[in-house]
Amino acid sequence: MGDERERLLRKNKFQRSISYAQDELQSFRSWLRWMCVDQSTISTACLSWSVFILLAIAVPVMSHFLLACSSCDAKHRRPYDSVVQLSLSSVAVLSFLCLSRCIRDYGLRRFLFFDKLRDESETVRKNYTDQLNRSMKILSLFVLPCFAAEATYKIWWYSSGRSRIPFFGNVYVSDVIACMLELCSWLYRTSVFFLMCVLFRLICHLQILRLHDFARVFQVESDVEAVLKEHLRIRRHLRIISHRNRVFILFALMIVTASQFASLLSTTRSHADVNIFTAGELALCSMTLVAGLLVLLRSATKITHKAQAITCIAAKWHVCATIDSFESNDPADTPRIQIGGVTPRPFPSRANDESDGSEAGDEEDDVDNTRLIPAYANSTISFHKRQALVIYFENNRAGISVYGFMLDRTSLNTIFMIEMSLVLWLLGKTIGIS
Repeated sequence: MGDERERLLRKNKFQRSISYAQDELQSFRSWLRWMCVDQSTISTACLSWSVFILLAIAVPVMSHFLLACSSCDAKHRRPYDSVVQLSLSSVAVLSFLCLSRCIRDYGLRRFLFFDKLRDESETVRKNYTDQLNRSMKILSLFVLPCFAAEATYKIWWYSSGRSRIPFFGNVYVSDVIACMLELCSWLYRTSVFFLMCVLFRLICHLQILRLHDFARVFQVESDVEAVLKEHLRIRRHLRIISHRNRVFILFALMIVTASQFASLLSTTRSHADVNIFTAGELALCSMTLVAGLLVLLRSATKITHKAQAITCIAAKWHVCATIDSFESNDPADTPRIQIGGVTPRPFPSRANDESDGSEAGDEEDDVDNTRLIPAYANSTISFHKRQALVIYFENNRAGISVYGFMLDRTSLNTIFMIEMSLVLWLLGKTIGIS
């Protein structure tokens, strides 16, 4: 009896998380099929792995060894091709394996937290669905400029050096096929890497929407127990996001760092030939990897900052309620103490602050702002309950973490200082900067 009940529970859980052909992920799933990363069926999985092996591994290896062009002139030599191919293939392999594992283990709906949207407000559901529809546009903004620059370079490289570049059979047909394969390989590897980064940004955006929705509970009559339960649910989802993406974030940081140091070491050697023709592709590769890494780190630190800003809101909520309770208990004719015969000057009214609201820009929102909380929302909650909730927020900070290391602004400063120290050390070893 117990086994049958457990089997039914697993079946119901699977039915809630499975993707359907006509759901809100229909257009997104079609994009995944066009990118050859959809693995929802056996046929699409076989196609996905075949394209991955061809464009992420086979084509870069053949390009590096068969098109070395050691007899070419200075403009057509590729002294940094090994760094470029190894860097792009490494991040593509990492992204593809992480994406395949997540979709295989959780399904597309669960991985993107669409199975949790039924418990959210209409505003959160609508904004998250709109953000999903914008994700592919954001992906195109990152991929297409890089691809256009790479296509320009490859077309020039093959057209201007066709008689010196190794070819098989007809020189024109061989160059066209090789150029198309290299461009497809570049497009595939950068697209898979940016796809994983954009999906992580999308998931983090959902949690930011939920935090904005959660911050409004302090503006209305709310029970402390209900507030605590909702915050625990948000913390649990942040922990799930951290657990699912920590391998990708950590190895992406390591691969991009290693790639940048390899590029720096290669270009600062005494006999290195650095110009737009030989090192242009290396610079483009470096900008691509750094841009993807910045998307990851910015998304993680932004959601961590928003989650930790809840503590400030709770403390402000507690202060406003405490002040209101004392003012309501004081008699209206209570005399004010004058120090040194001088009447204390009241603080400026709030209207003066509201006139400066436009200068704050996008820095203020429902989570992080300097507005007072209306006192009517706090009248029925006791001081001790509010104090206990504030202490809980102070000692249970939420956010994205990687193996216990919280990704906040302090951690970004730490990463930047470590990388800068290594850069200066490497430059000291190569060109003598001390």
